[in-house]
Amino acid sequence: MYSHKLLKPDGRKLKLYSRYPITSQLEATSPSNEPVQANPHLRWHPLRGEWVAYASHRQGRTFMPPPEYNPLAPTTNPEFPTELPQGKYDVAVFDNRFPSMTPTANNPPDTIVETLPANGACEVVVFTQDARASLSSLELDHLDLLLEVWGDRTRELGLNPQIQYVLPFENKGVEVGVTLHHPHGQIYAYPFIPPVPARMLSMQQEYYEKHRRGLLQDLIQKEIADNRRIIYQDEYAIAFVPVCARYPYEVWIAPKEPVSTFMDLTPEQRWGLAKALKTVTLKYDGLWNRPFPYLMAWFQAPTDGLAHPEAHLHAEFFPPYRTSERLKYLAGTELAAGMFANDALPEEKAKELQAVVVNIEEPISV
Repeated sequence: MYSHKLLKPDGRKLKLYSRYPITSQLEATSPSNEPVQANPHLRWHPLRGEWVAYASHRQGRTFMPPPEYNPLAPTTNPEFPTELPQGKYDVAVFDNRFPSMTPTANNPPDTIVETLPANGACEVVVFTQDARASLSSLELDHLDLLLEVWGDRTRELGLNPQIQYVLPFENKGVEVGVTLHHPHGQIYAYPFIPPVPARMLSMQQEYYEKHRRGLLQDLIQKEIADNRRIIYQDEYAIAFVPVCARYPYEVWIAPKEPVSTFMDLTPEQRWGLAKALKTVTLKYDGLWNRPFPYLMAWFQAPTDGLAHPEAHLHAEFFPPYRTSERLKYLAGTELAAGMFANDALPEEKAKELQAVVVNIEEPISV
């Protein structure tokens, strides 16, 4: 992996990554030279026992621009710079212009509940320079690079003592609220362990103390033995519709043997995950022969510098559709009670995905 650090005219950091050497002659660009003035804060929710972030400046973020004003495409007209420079590189990561958290947040307002400056970090990860691409159309070594980039970002962000947890994710499709179509994801780095990863880690810790093995490690072995919901597997990685799926087309991807973070992956495990990631996204797009929306989130160990043998790096996909024409809305029982009601059995949806024939060497057209 090659990388090159730059500083944007407005003071934000930009890091380029590539499978090939990157020239040092590149200059960072930005749609604006004005420094980002964001000052988000956190308020404590006393009934739920969790933090809520407030970032009202995000109301002004870019929303569905026409292709000629794509801010994530490389700059073609120096008079109208985008977020990225021209040049040969594969993946770009930069500070979000509209962050929900930032290391410089300060002086939170006084309220009737506890408040804190939102001292985290929000980064944008542009997967490719090609605005028409998607994860399913990227070459395997490009996906392998992306997994390595997520590891590098976890390492760099985790060096900040303010940061406790790093979560890479991708929102794909207008159905899940995407405001820019260019293939990209985000990384949120939190000053605490967020509620969902915290509960997962607690369950994994409890299991590990009792069995001295990983909870997800053993669940994967049971999925392999059951052999009804597997979407992809090789010697090192696996993708499956989990037996406990909350969304009809939910899929998890993981290394078979547990590793705590992206940084702990062996080259063989990372390559296996790249093949699993391409297989799943190809099957999604091939299911109804159209781009398939989803939220993809990667869960890993906290960045507290401690060993976390209980934590098992993995991705979870949450697609919003329950049929080709009908969305699954989160409503009363999901949002109010926190109990999901799934309209389809995981075994049925796994069969649909298993029936989609894909070739990970030759991407389909969608």
